[in-house]
Amino acid sequence: MSAPENGTGDDDESTTYAVVLDYFPHGRSDDSRPQYQKEPLAYGLTEDSFDLLALTLTDAADINIVDRVAVDPPDENAIATLEEISFDELSSSAVSELEYAIEAIIEDDEQQFVDFYNEAQPITLRLHQLNLLPGIGKKLRNKILDERKRGPFESFEELSDRIGGLHRPKEVIAERILEELRDEDLKYKIFVRPE
Repeated sequence: MSAPENGTGDDDESTTYAVVLDYFPHGRSDDSRPQYQKEPLAYGLTEDSFDLLALTLTDAADINIVDRVAVDPPDENAIATLEEISFDELSSSAVSELEYAIEAIIEDDEQQFVDFYNEAQPITLRLHQLNLLPGIGKKLRNKILDERKRGPFESFEELSDRIGGLHRPKEVIAERILEELRDEDLKYKIFVRPE
């Protein structure tokens, strides 16, 4: 599943995009201001560093859930202001959409996440980055390290084929990203930019 383009033009390497997780065309219902003072609002997740954003939208904004919108530099036709928010500030619909958005981002840039398995390093003498992934203990970590010495992994499918016991390498990364977004006090963050 690829997130649809939102009329922002061709992807530019220097532009940061966010996937829209939820959209309130008339502002949030829990906003106590009169309706005429409420701006359209959306929640987004950046594709490069998994930042959660609240986007105040212009009246001309034409976006929907799962659309991609340029946030750095911001698409001036769609975004009036933006700010980073915490997981707890997301709407329940945005939380529901989050897992799907993370998986879409991983699928759209599979090689970057496969390269995590190729390049992960020790954090301390006793802890390796691979051990931070759910379900990867010492035995599975050692299998990955031994197998990658024979040659780099090219895809998630190849990872699953070459590493017995690692059946869902993409989903394991998605679970870790979700955990890093939920728990701001997590000691080690490998995918989400620390606060």
